[in-house]
Parts: sequence; C-alpha cells; structure tokens
Amino acid sequence: MLLLSDRKFAGLISFANGVQCLIGISLAEFLYPNYSVSSNAISDLGATCRSGTCTIIQPSSIIFTTSVALLGILGFPGNYFLYRATKKKVLPVLLILSSIGALGVALFPETAGPVHAIFSLIVFLFGGLAAVASFQLEELPMNYLSILLGAVSLTALGLTISGTNLGLGPGGMERMIAYPALFWLIGFGSHLMKT
Repeated sequence: MLLLSDRKFAGLISFANGVQCLIGISLAEFLYPNYSVSSNAISDLGATCRSGTCTIIQPSSIIFTTSVALLGILGFPGNYFLYRATKKKVLPVLLILSSIGALGVALFPETAGPVHAIFSLIVFLFGGLAAVASFQLEELPMNYLSILLGAVSLTALGLTISGTNLGLGPGGMERMIAYPALFWLIGFGSHLMKT
C-alpha cells in the first residue's frame, strides 16, 4: 500500500484540487454558447443574471458548480493534513476561509445576489492571502513565486473592487484574481509533494 506523509498528502490534494478547478472552468466555458472570458464573469458559468433575469446553461452550470464545490470540499482534508505536517496555523486558516468561500459560491450562484458576491470576495481575498502567507513553508524560488502570485491576485481584486479592469473587461480582470491563486495552489501542492 502506498503511504504518504501528511505533507505529501496535503500537497497531492492541493495539486489535484487546483487542476480539477481549472479544468472544470475551462470545460464549462467551452460548453457555454458565446461565452466571453472578457465580458462574462467566471460565476456566469453557474448562472448568468442580467437585469433581473437569470439564465442557467447546462451542462456548463453543473460542471462549474461541481468543480467549485470540490475546490471547497477538498480544501478541508487538505488543510487538515497541512496543519498536521507543519503545525502552522495561519496558512491552514486562510485556506479554510477560502474553502468556505468556494463552497458558498457553489451553493449560492449569481441567483442569490449579494450573498454570492460576499462568498466570491471571501474565496478571492483569502486565496490571495494564502498564497502570500505560504512563503514560510516554501524554499526558493517557490516562496517568491507564491508572494508574486498572491500579490497579483490581491492587486487584481483591489482593481476590480475599484471598477478598474485595465482593458481586460470584467471577466478578464476576474481571471487575474482567480487564476494566479489556482496556479499557486497547483505549484504549492507540487512543492509539498517534493519536499
């Protein structure tokens, strides 16, 4: 039987979780007619709400919702093993908060209005902060890459909140929040499995 240390198991879960979420988003985008990564928010894949009317496109909605729910659900055992391996509290707490945000995004799509926006903010904010905080557990050069990816994510979040999208459109700017955090999660998981 293959036995992994707590650290490697946390890494495996983090790596797989980031990969499955990126694949889920990409597949949902591909199956959504006329979807624009510049104009459409990522959450439009679950339910697109404009001017009081909401549209759910299948199978994009179920793929996106399942993928984001998994991002949240798998975060709990992953962070349990991360804490057991490191005895550090800050990073696992940030990741648990981000996992709660992801679960909220899945359970409360755009049809839930402000509740969805609150959970989106939670997953984006704490995902970016987790990337920055992870530098304590990493070696060169991953620790600097983590700070960079977290900083990009948090800066894009700030710009989005201020209404600035740098010509990327609201969907493009949202991806500048989400993708660096997901890339970090994959890299962090790989780093944990290696060390």
